[in-house]
Amino acid sequence: MKSFLIALFFLIGGYCSAQDYAVSLISDSIKQNADAVKRSDELKVIIRSPSSAIVRRRYAITILNEAGADEAVYENYYNKMQSLENISGQLYDAAGRQIKSVKKKDISDYSANDESSLMTDSRMKRHNFYYSVYPYTVEYEDEQQLDGIFFLPAWQPAGGNRISVEQSRFIVEAPEDFALRYKQNVFTAEPLTGKSGNKKTYTWEVKNLRAFEAEAYDPAESEITPSVYIAPSQFGFGDYKGDMSSWLSLGKFINELNKGRQQLPENVKQDVRRLTEKLTDPREKINVLYDYLQKNTRYISVQMGIGSWQPFDANYVATKKYGDCKALSNYMISLLTEAGITANYVIITSGENRKGLNEDFPSPYFNHAIVCVPGNKDTLWLECTSQTVSAGYMGNHTGNRKALLIDAAGGHIVQTPVYKASDNLQIRRTDAVINEQGGLSAKVYTHFTGQQQDQVHSLIHGADEKQKLRYLNRTLSLPTYTVEKYEYKETKGMIPVVDEYLSITSPNYAIITGQRLFLTPNFFNRSSSKLPVDEKRKQGIEFPLSFIDVDSLHISIPANYEPEAMPKTVNIKNEYGSYSISFTVKGNTIDVLRKNELNRGLFPKSKYPEIAEYFNSIYRADRSKIVLVKKNN
Repeated sequence: MKSFLIALFFLIGGYCSAQDYAVSLISDSIKQNADAVKRSDELKVIIRSPSSAIVRRRYAITILNEAGADEAVYENYYNKMQSLENISGQLYDAAGRQIKSVKKKDISDYSANDESSLMTDSRMKRHNFYYSVYPYTVEYEDEQQLDGIFFLPAWQPAGGNRISVEQSRFIVEAPEDFALRYKQNVFTAEPLTGKSGNKKTYTWEVKNLRAFEAEAYDPAESEITPSVYIAPSQFGFGDYKGDMSSWLSLGKFINELNKGRQQLPENVKQDVRRLTEKLTDPREKINVLYDYLQKNTRYISVQMGIGSWQPFDANYVATKKYGDCKALSNYMISLLTEAGITANYVIITSGENRKGLNEDFPSPYFNHAIVCVPGNKDTLWLECTSQTVSAGYMGNHTGNRKALLIDAAGGHIVQTPVYKASDNLQIRRTDAVINEQGGLSAKVYTHFTGQQQDQVHSLIHGADEKQKLRYLNRTLSLPTYTVEKYEYKETKGMIPVVDEYLSITSPNYAIITGQRLFLTPNFFNRSSSKLPVDEKRKQGIEFPLSFIDVDSLHISIPANYEPEAMPKTVNIKNEYGSYSISFTVKGNTIDVLRKNELNRGLFPKSKYPEIAEYFNSIYRADRSKIVLVKKNN
């Protein structure tokens, strides 16, 4: 499904009048903070019927420097349900003189297979002038025909940070009686509409859109730069027809795609009965069958025709032992059904999209499928593409967002699990010794839970020994150190747990000057967020993850030293979170207790100065130093 969505995001085409591409004509304000400037950009979607459309795009973009060079590369995708033709392109120098044109032989044609795809009918055409005399301009044009309008292209004028736009236009032409729906983000003006014969047009346009720069903790790109999404009400797609005027009706269409695809072979039915016949608790049955899925299948993408949305049937997965997210989710539902457990197919937007679907805009902007098992008390969610993740755990990949659950009646908006700060813990105890030469040796035990164990889980299951050591020798807040020994213990559950045991040595960690020894006692968990207080913030501030870190450090110092200067205790609490750190001395042991809690939330840019000061206070406190001095004999 992912490759299908990527392909459709690139369904673009259009027509613009000829113009002068001299770089001197670009205003200084448009070039500010930009690596590239879109000079002209027109995306035109011509809907001919509920089953076909033409997409045209013509765009010109000036590349100002090497950092913008990727924007000069032309790429677009095609397959059996969408053609790609009439590709043309020109290269212009800084003065706007044409110096080269695209030749057909220069356009590369690739299979769109990636390392996780076994088979796909999607292909990609690509072209690059490989020009590096900056600044320069490239202009491209192409046309695509869509066999089905289930998924229509979106208009995103900037398309990324550090890209300015002189002019961009989005035109949709459709039959007068066609029920076009649209969703505007960061764009308040209604489209200009027109009528010619039995055709109606909608036009959106932006001019002189300045580049935006990524900022620390900024919201998702879709929340800070203009975009328009369009969707039909009635549509055709392959041999199917459907309605997406509501989430309920879109779910009915997905039901139709999945119909009759849950028949298991007899040997698998026997496995299900053998594994579950002595179990009475439904949760035990689910866990056993999920384990069966993980041990007997693996994720491989197979994208052919309408298969980008339609799962391969359960018998296919049982025979081949692989499938994509749709096929594996459908297979898991088949296993559960055989055991007498009701489960639902769920389509979702995974990854960095923190919001999920738009509740007021039924549309197929999904890239993943999972399974939901409703219960009387708790709902269980199953990620079916992983062979290692715990049953019931969604994590950052699919947690905390709206999704579409499919049942016999159609589609229903549901909320995936929201993980609280108390679910996402990092509890660390460190027992360390500093010798008279300033060398450090330490035993470090860390208890990770929930989303804080995601990276360590990936390390355990996806890295070789060399990669693990490379990660471990970079992840702690020490200038130089060696991980002498490491060990992990993993506990599966709705909130999974990883326990990490490390033995660390760091020569010359403490600085010795004359009779004094200087050290930073917070060895391993220092904040890296130092924000400029006087920065003029342009966007809001978003913390997508709530968490709690607790660090207790017990540091043995040389017997002939005593503290000369100790840091003060720090306590801060506000709407963003809370932080505390304290330092005490008991004999030859320094005890440090640190706690840092961050609250998930979206805050207005007016809050930036106090947020910056809060983070900077943590940054400073985490680097507090202790001065030890030799005792007088």
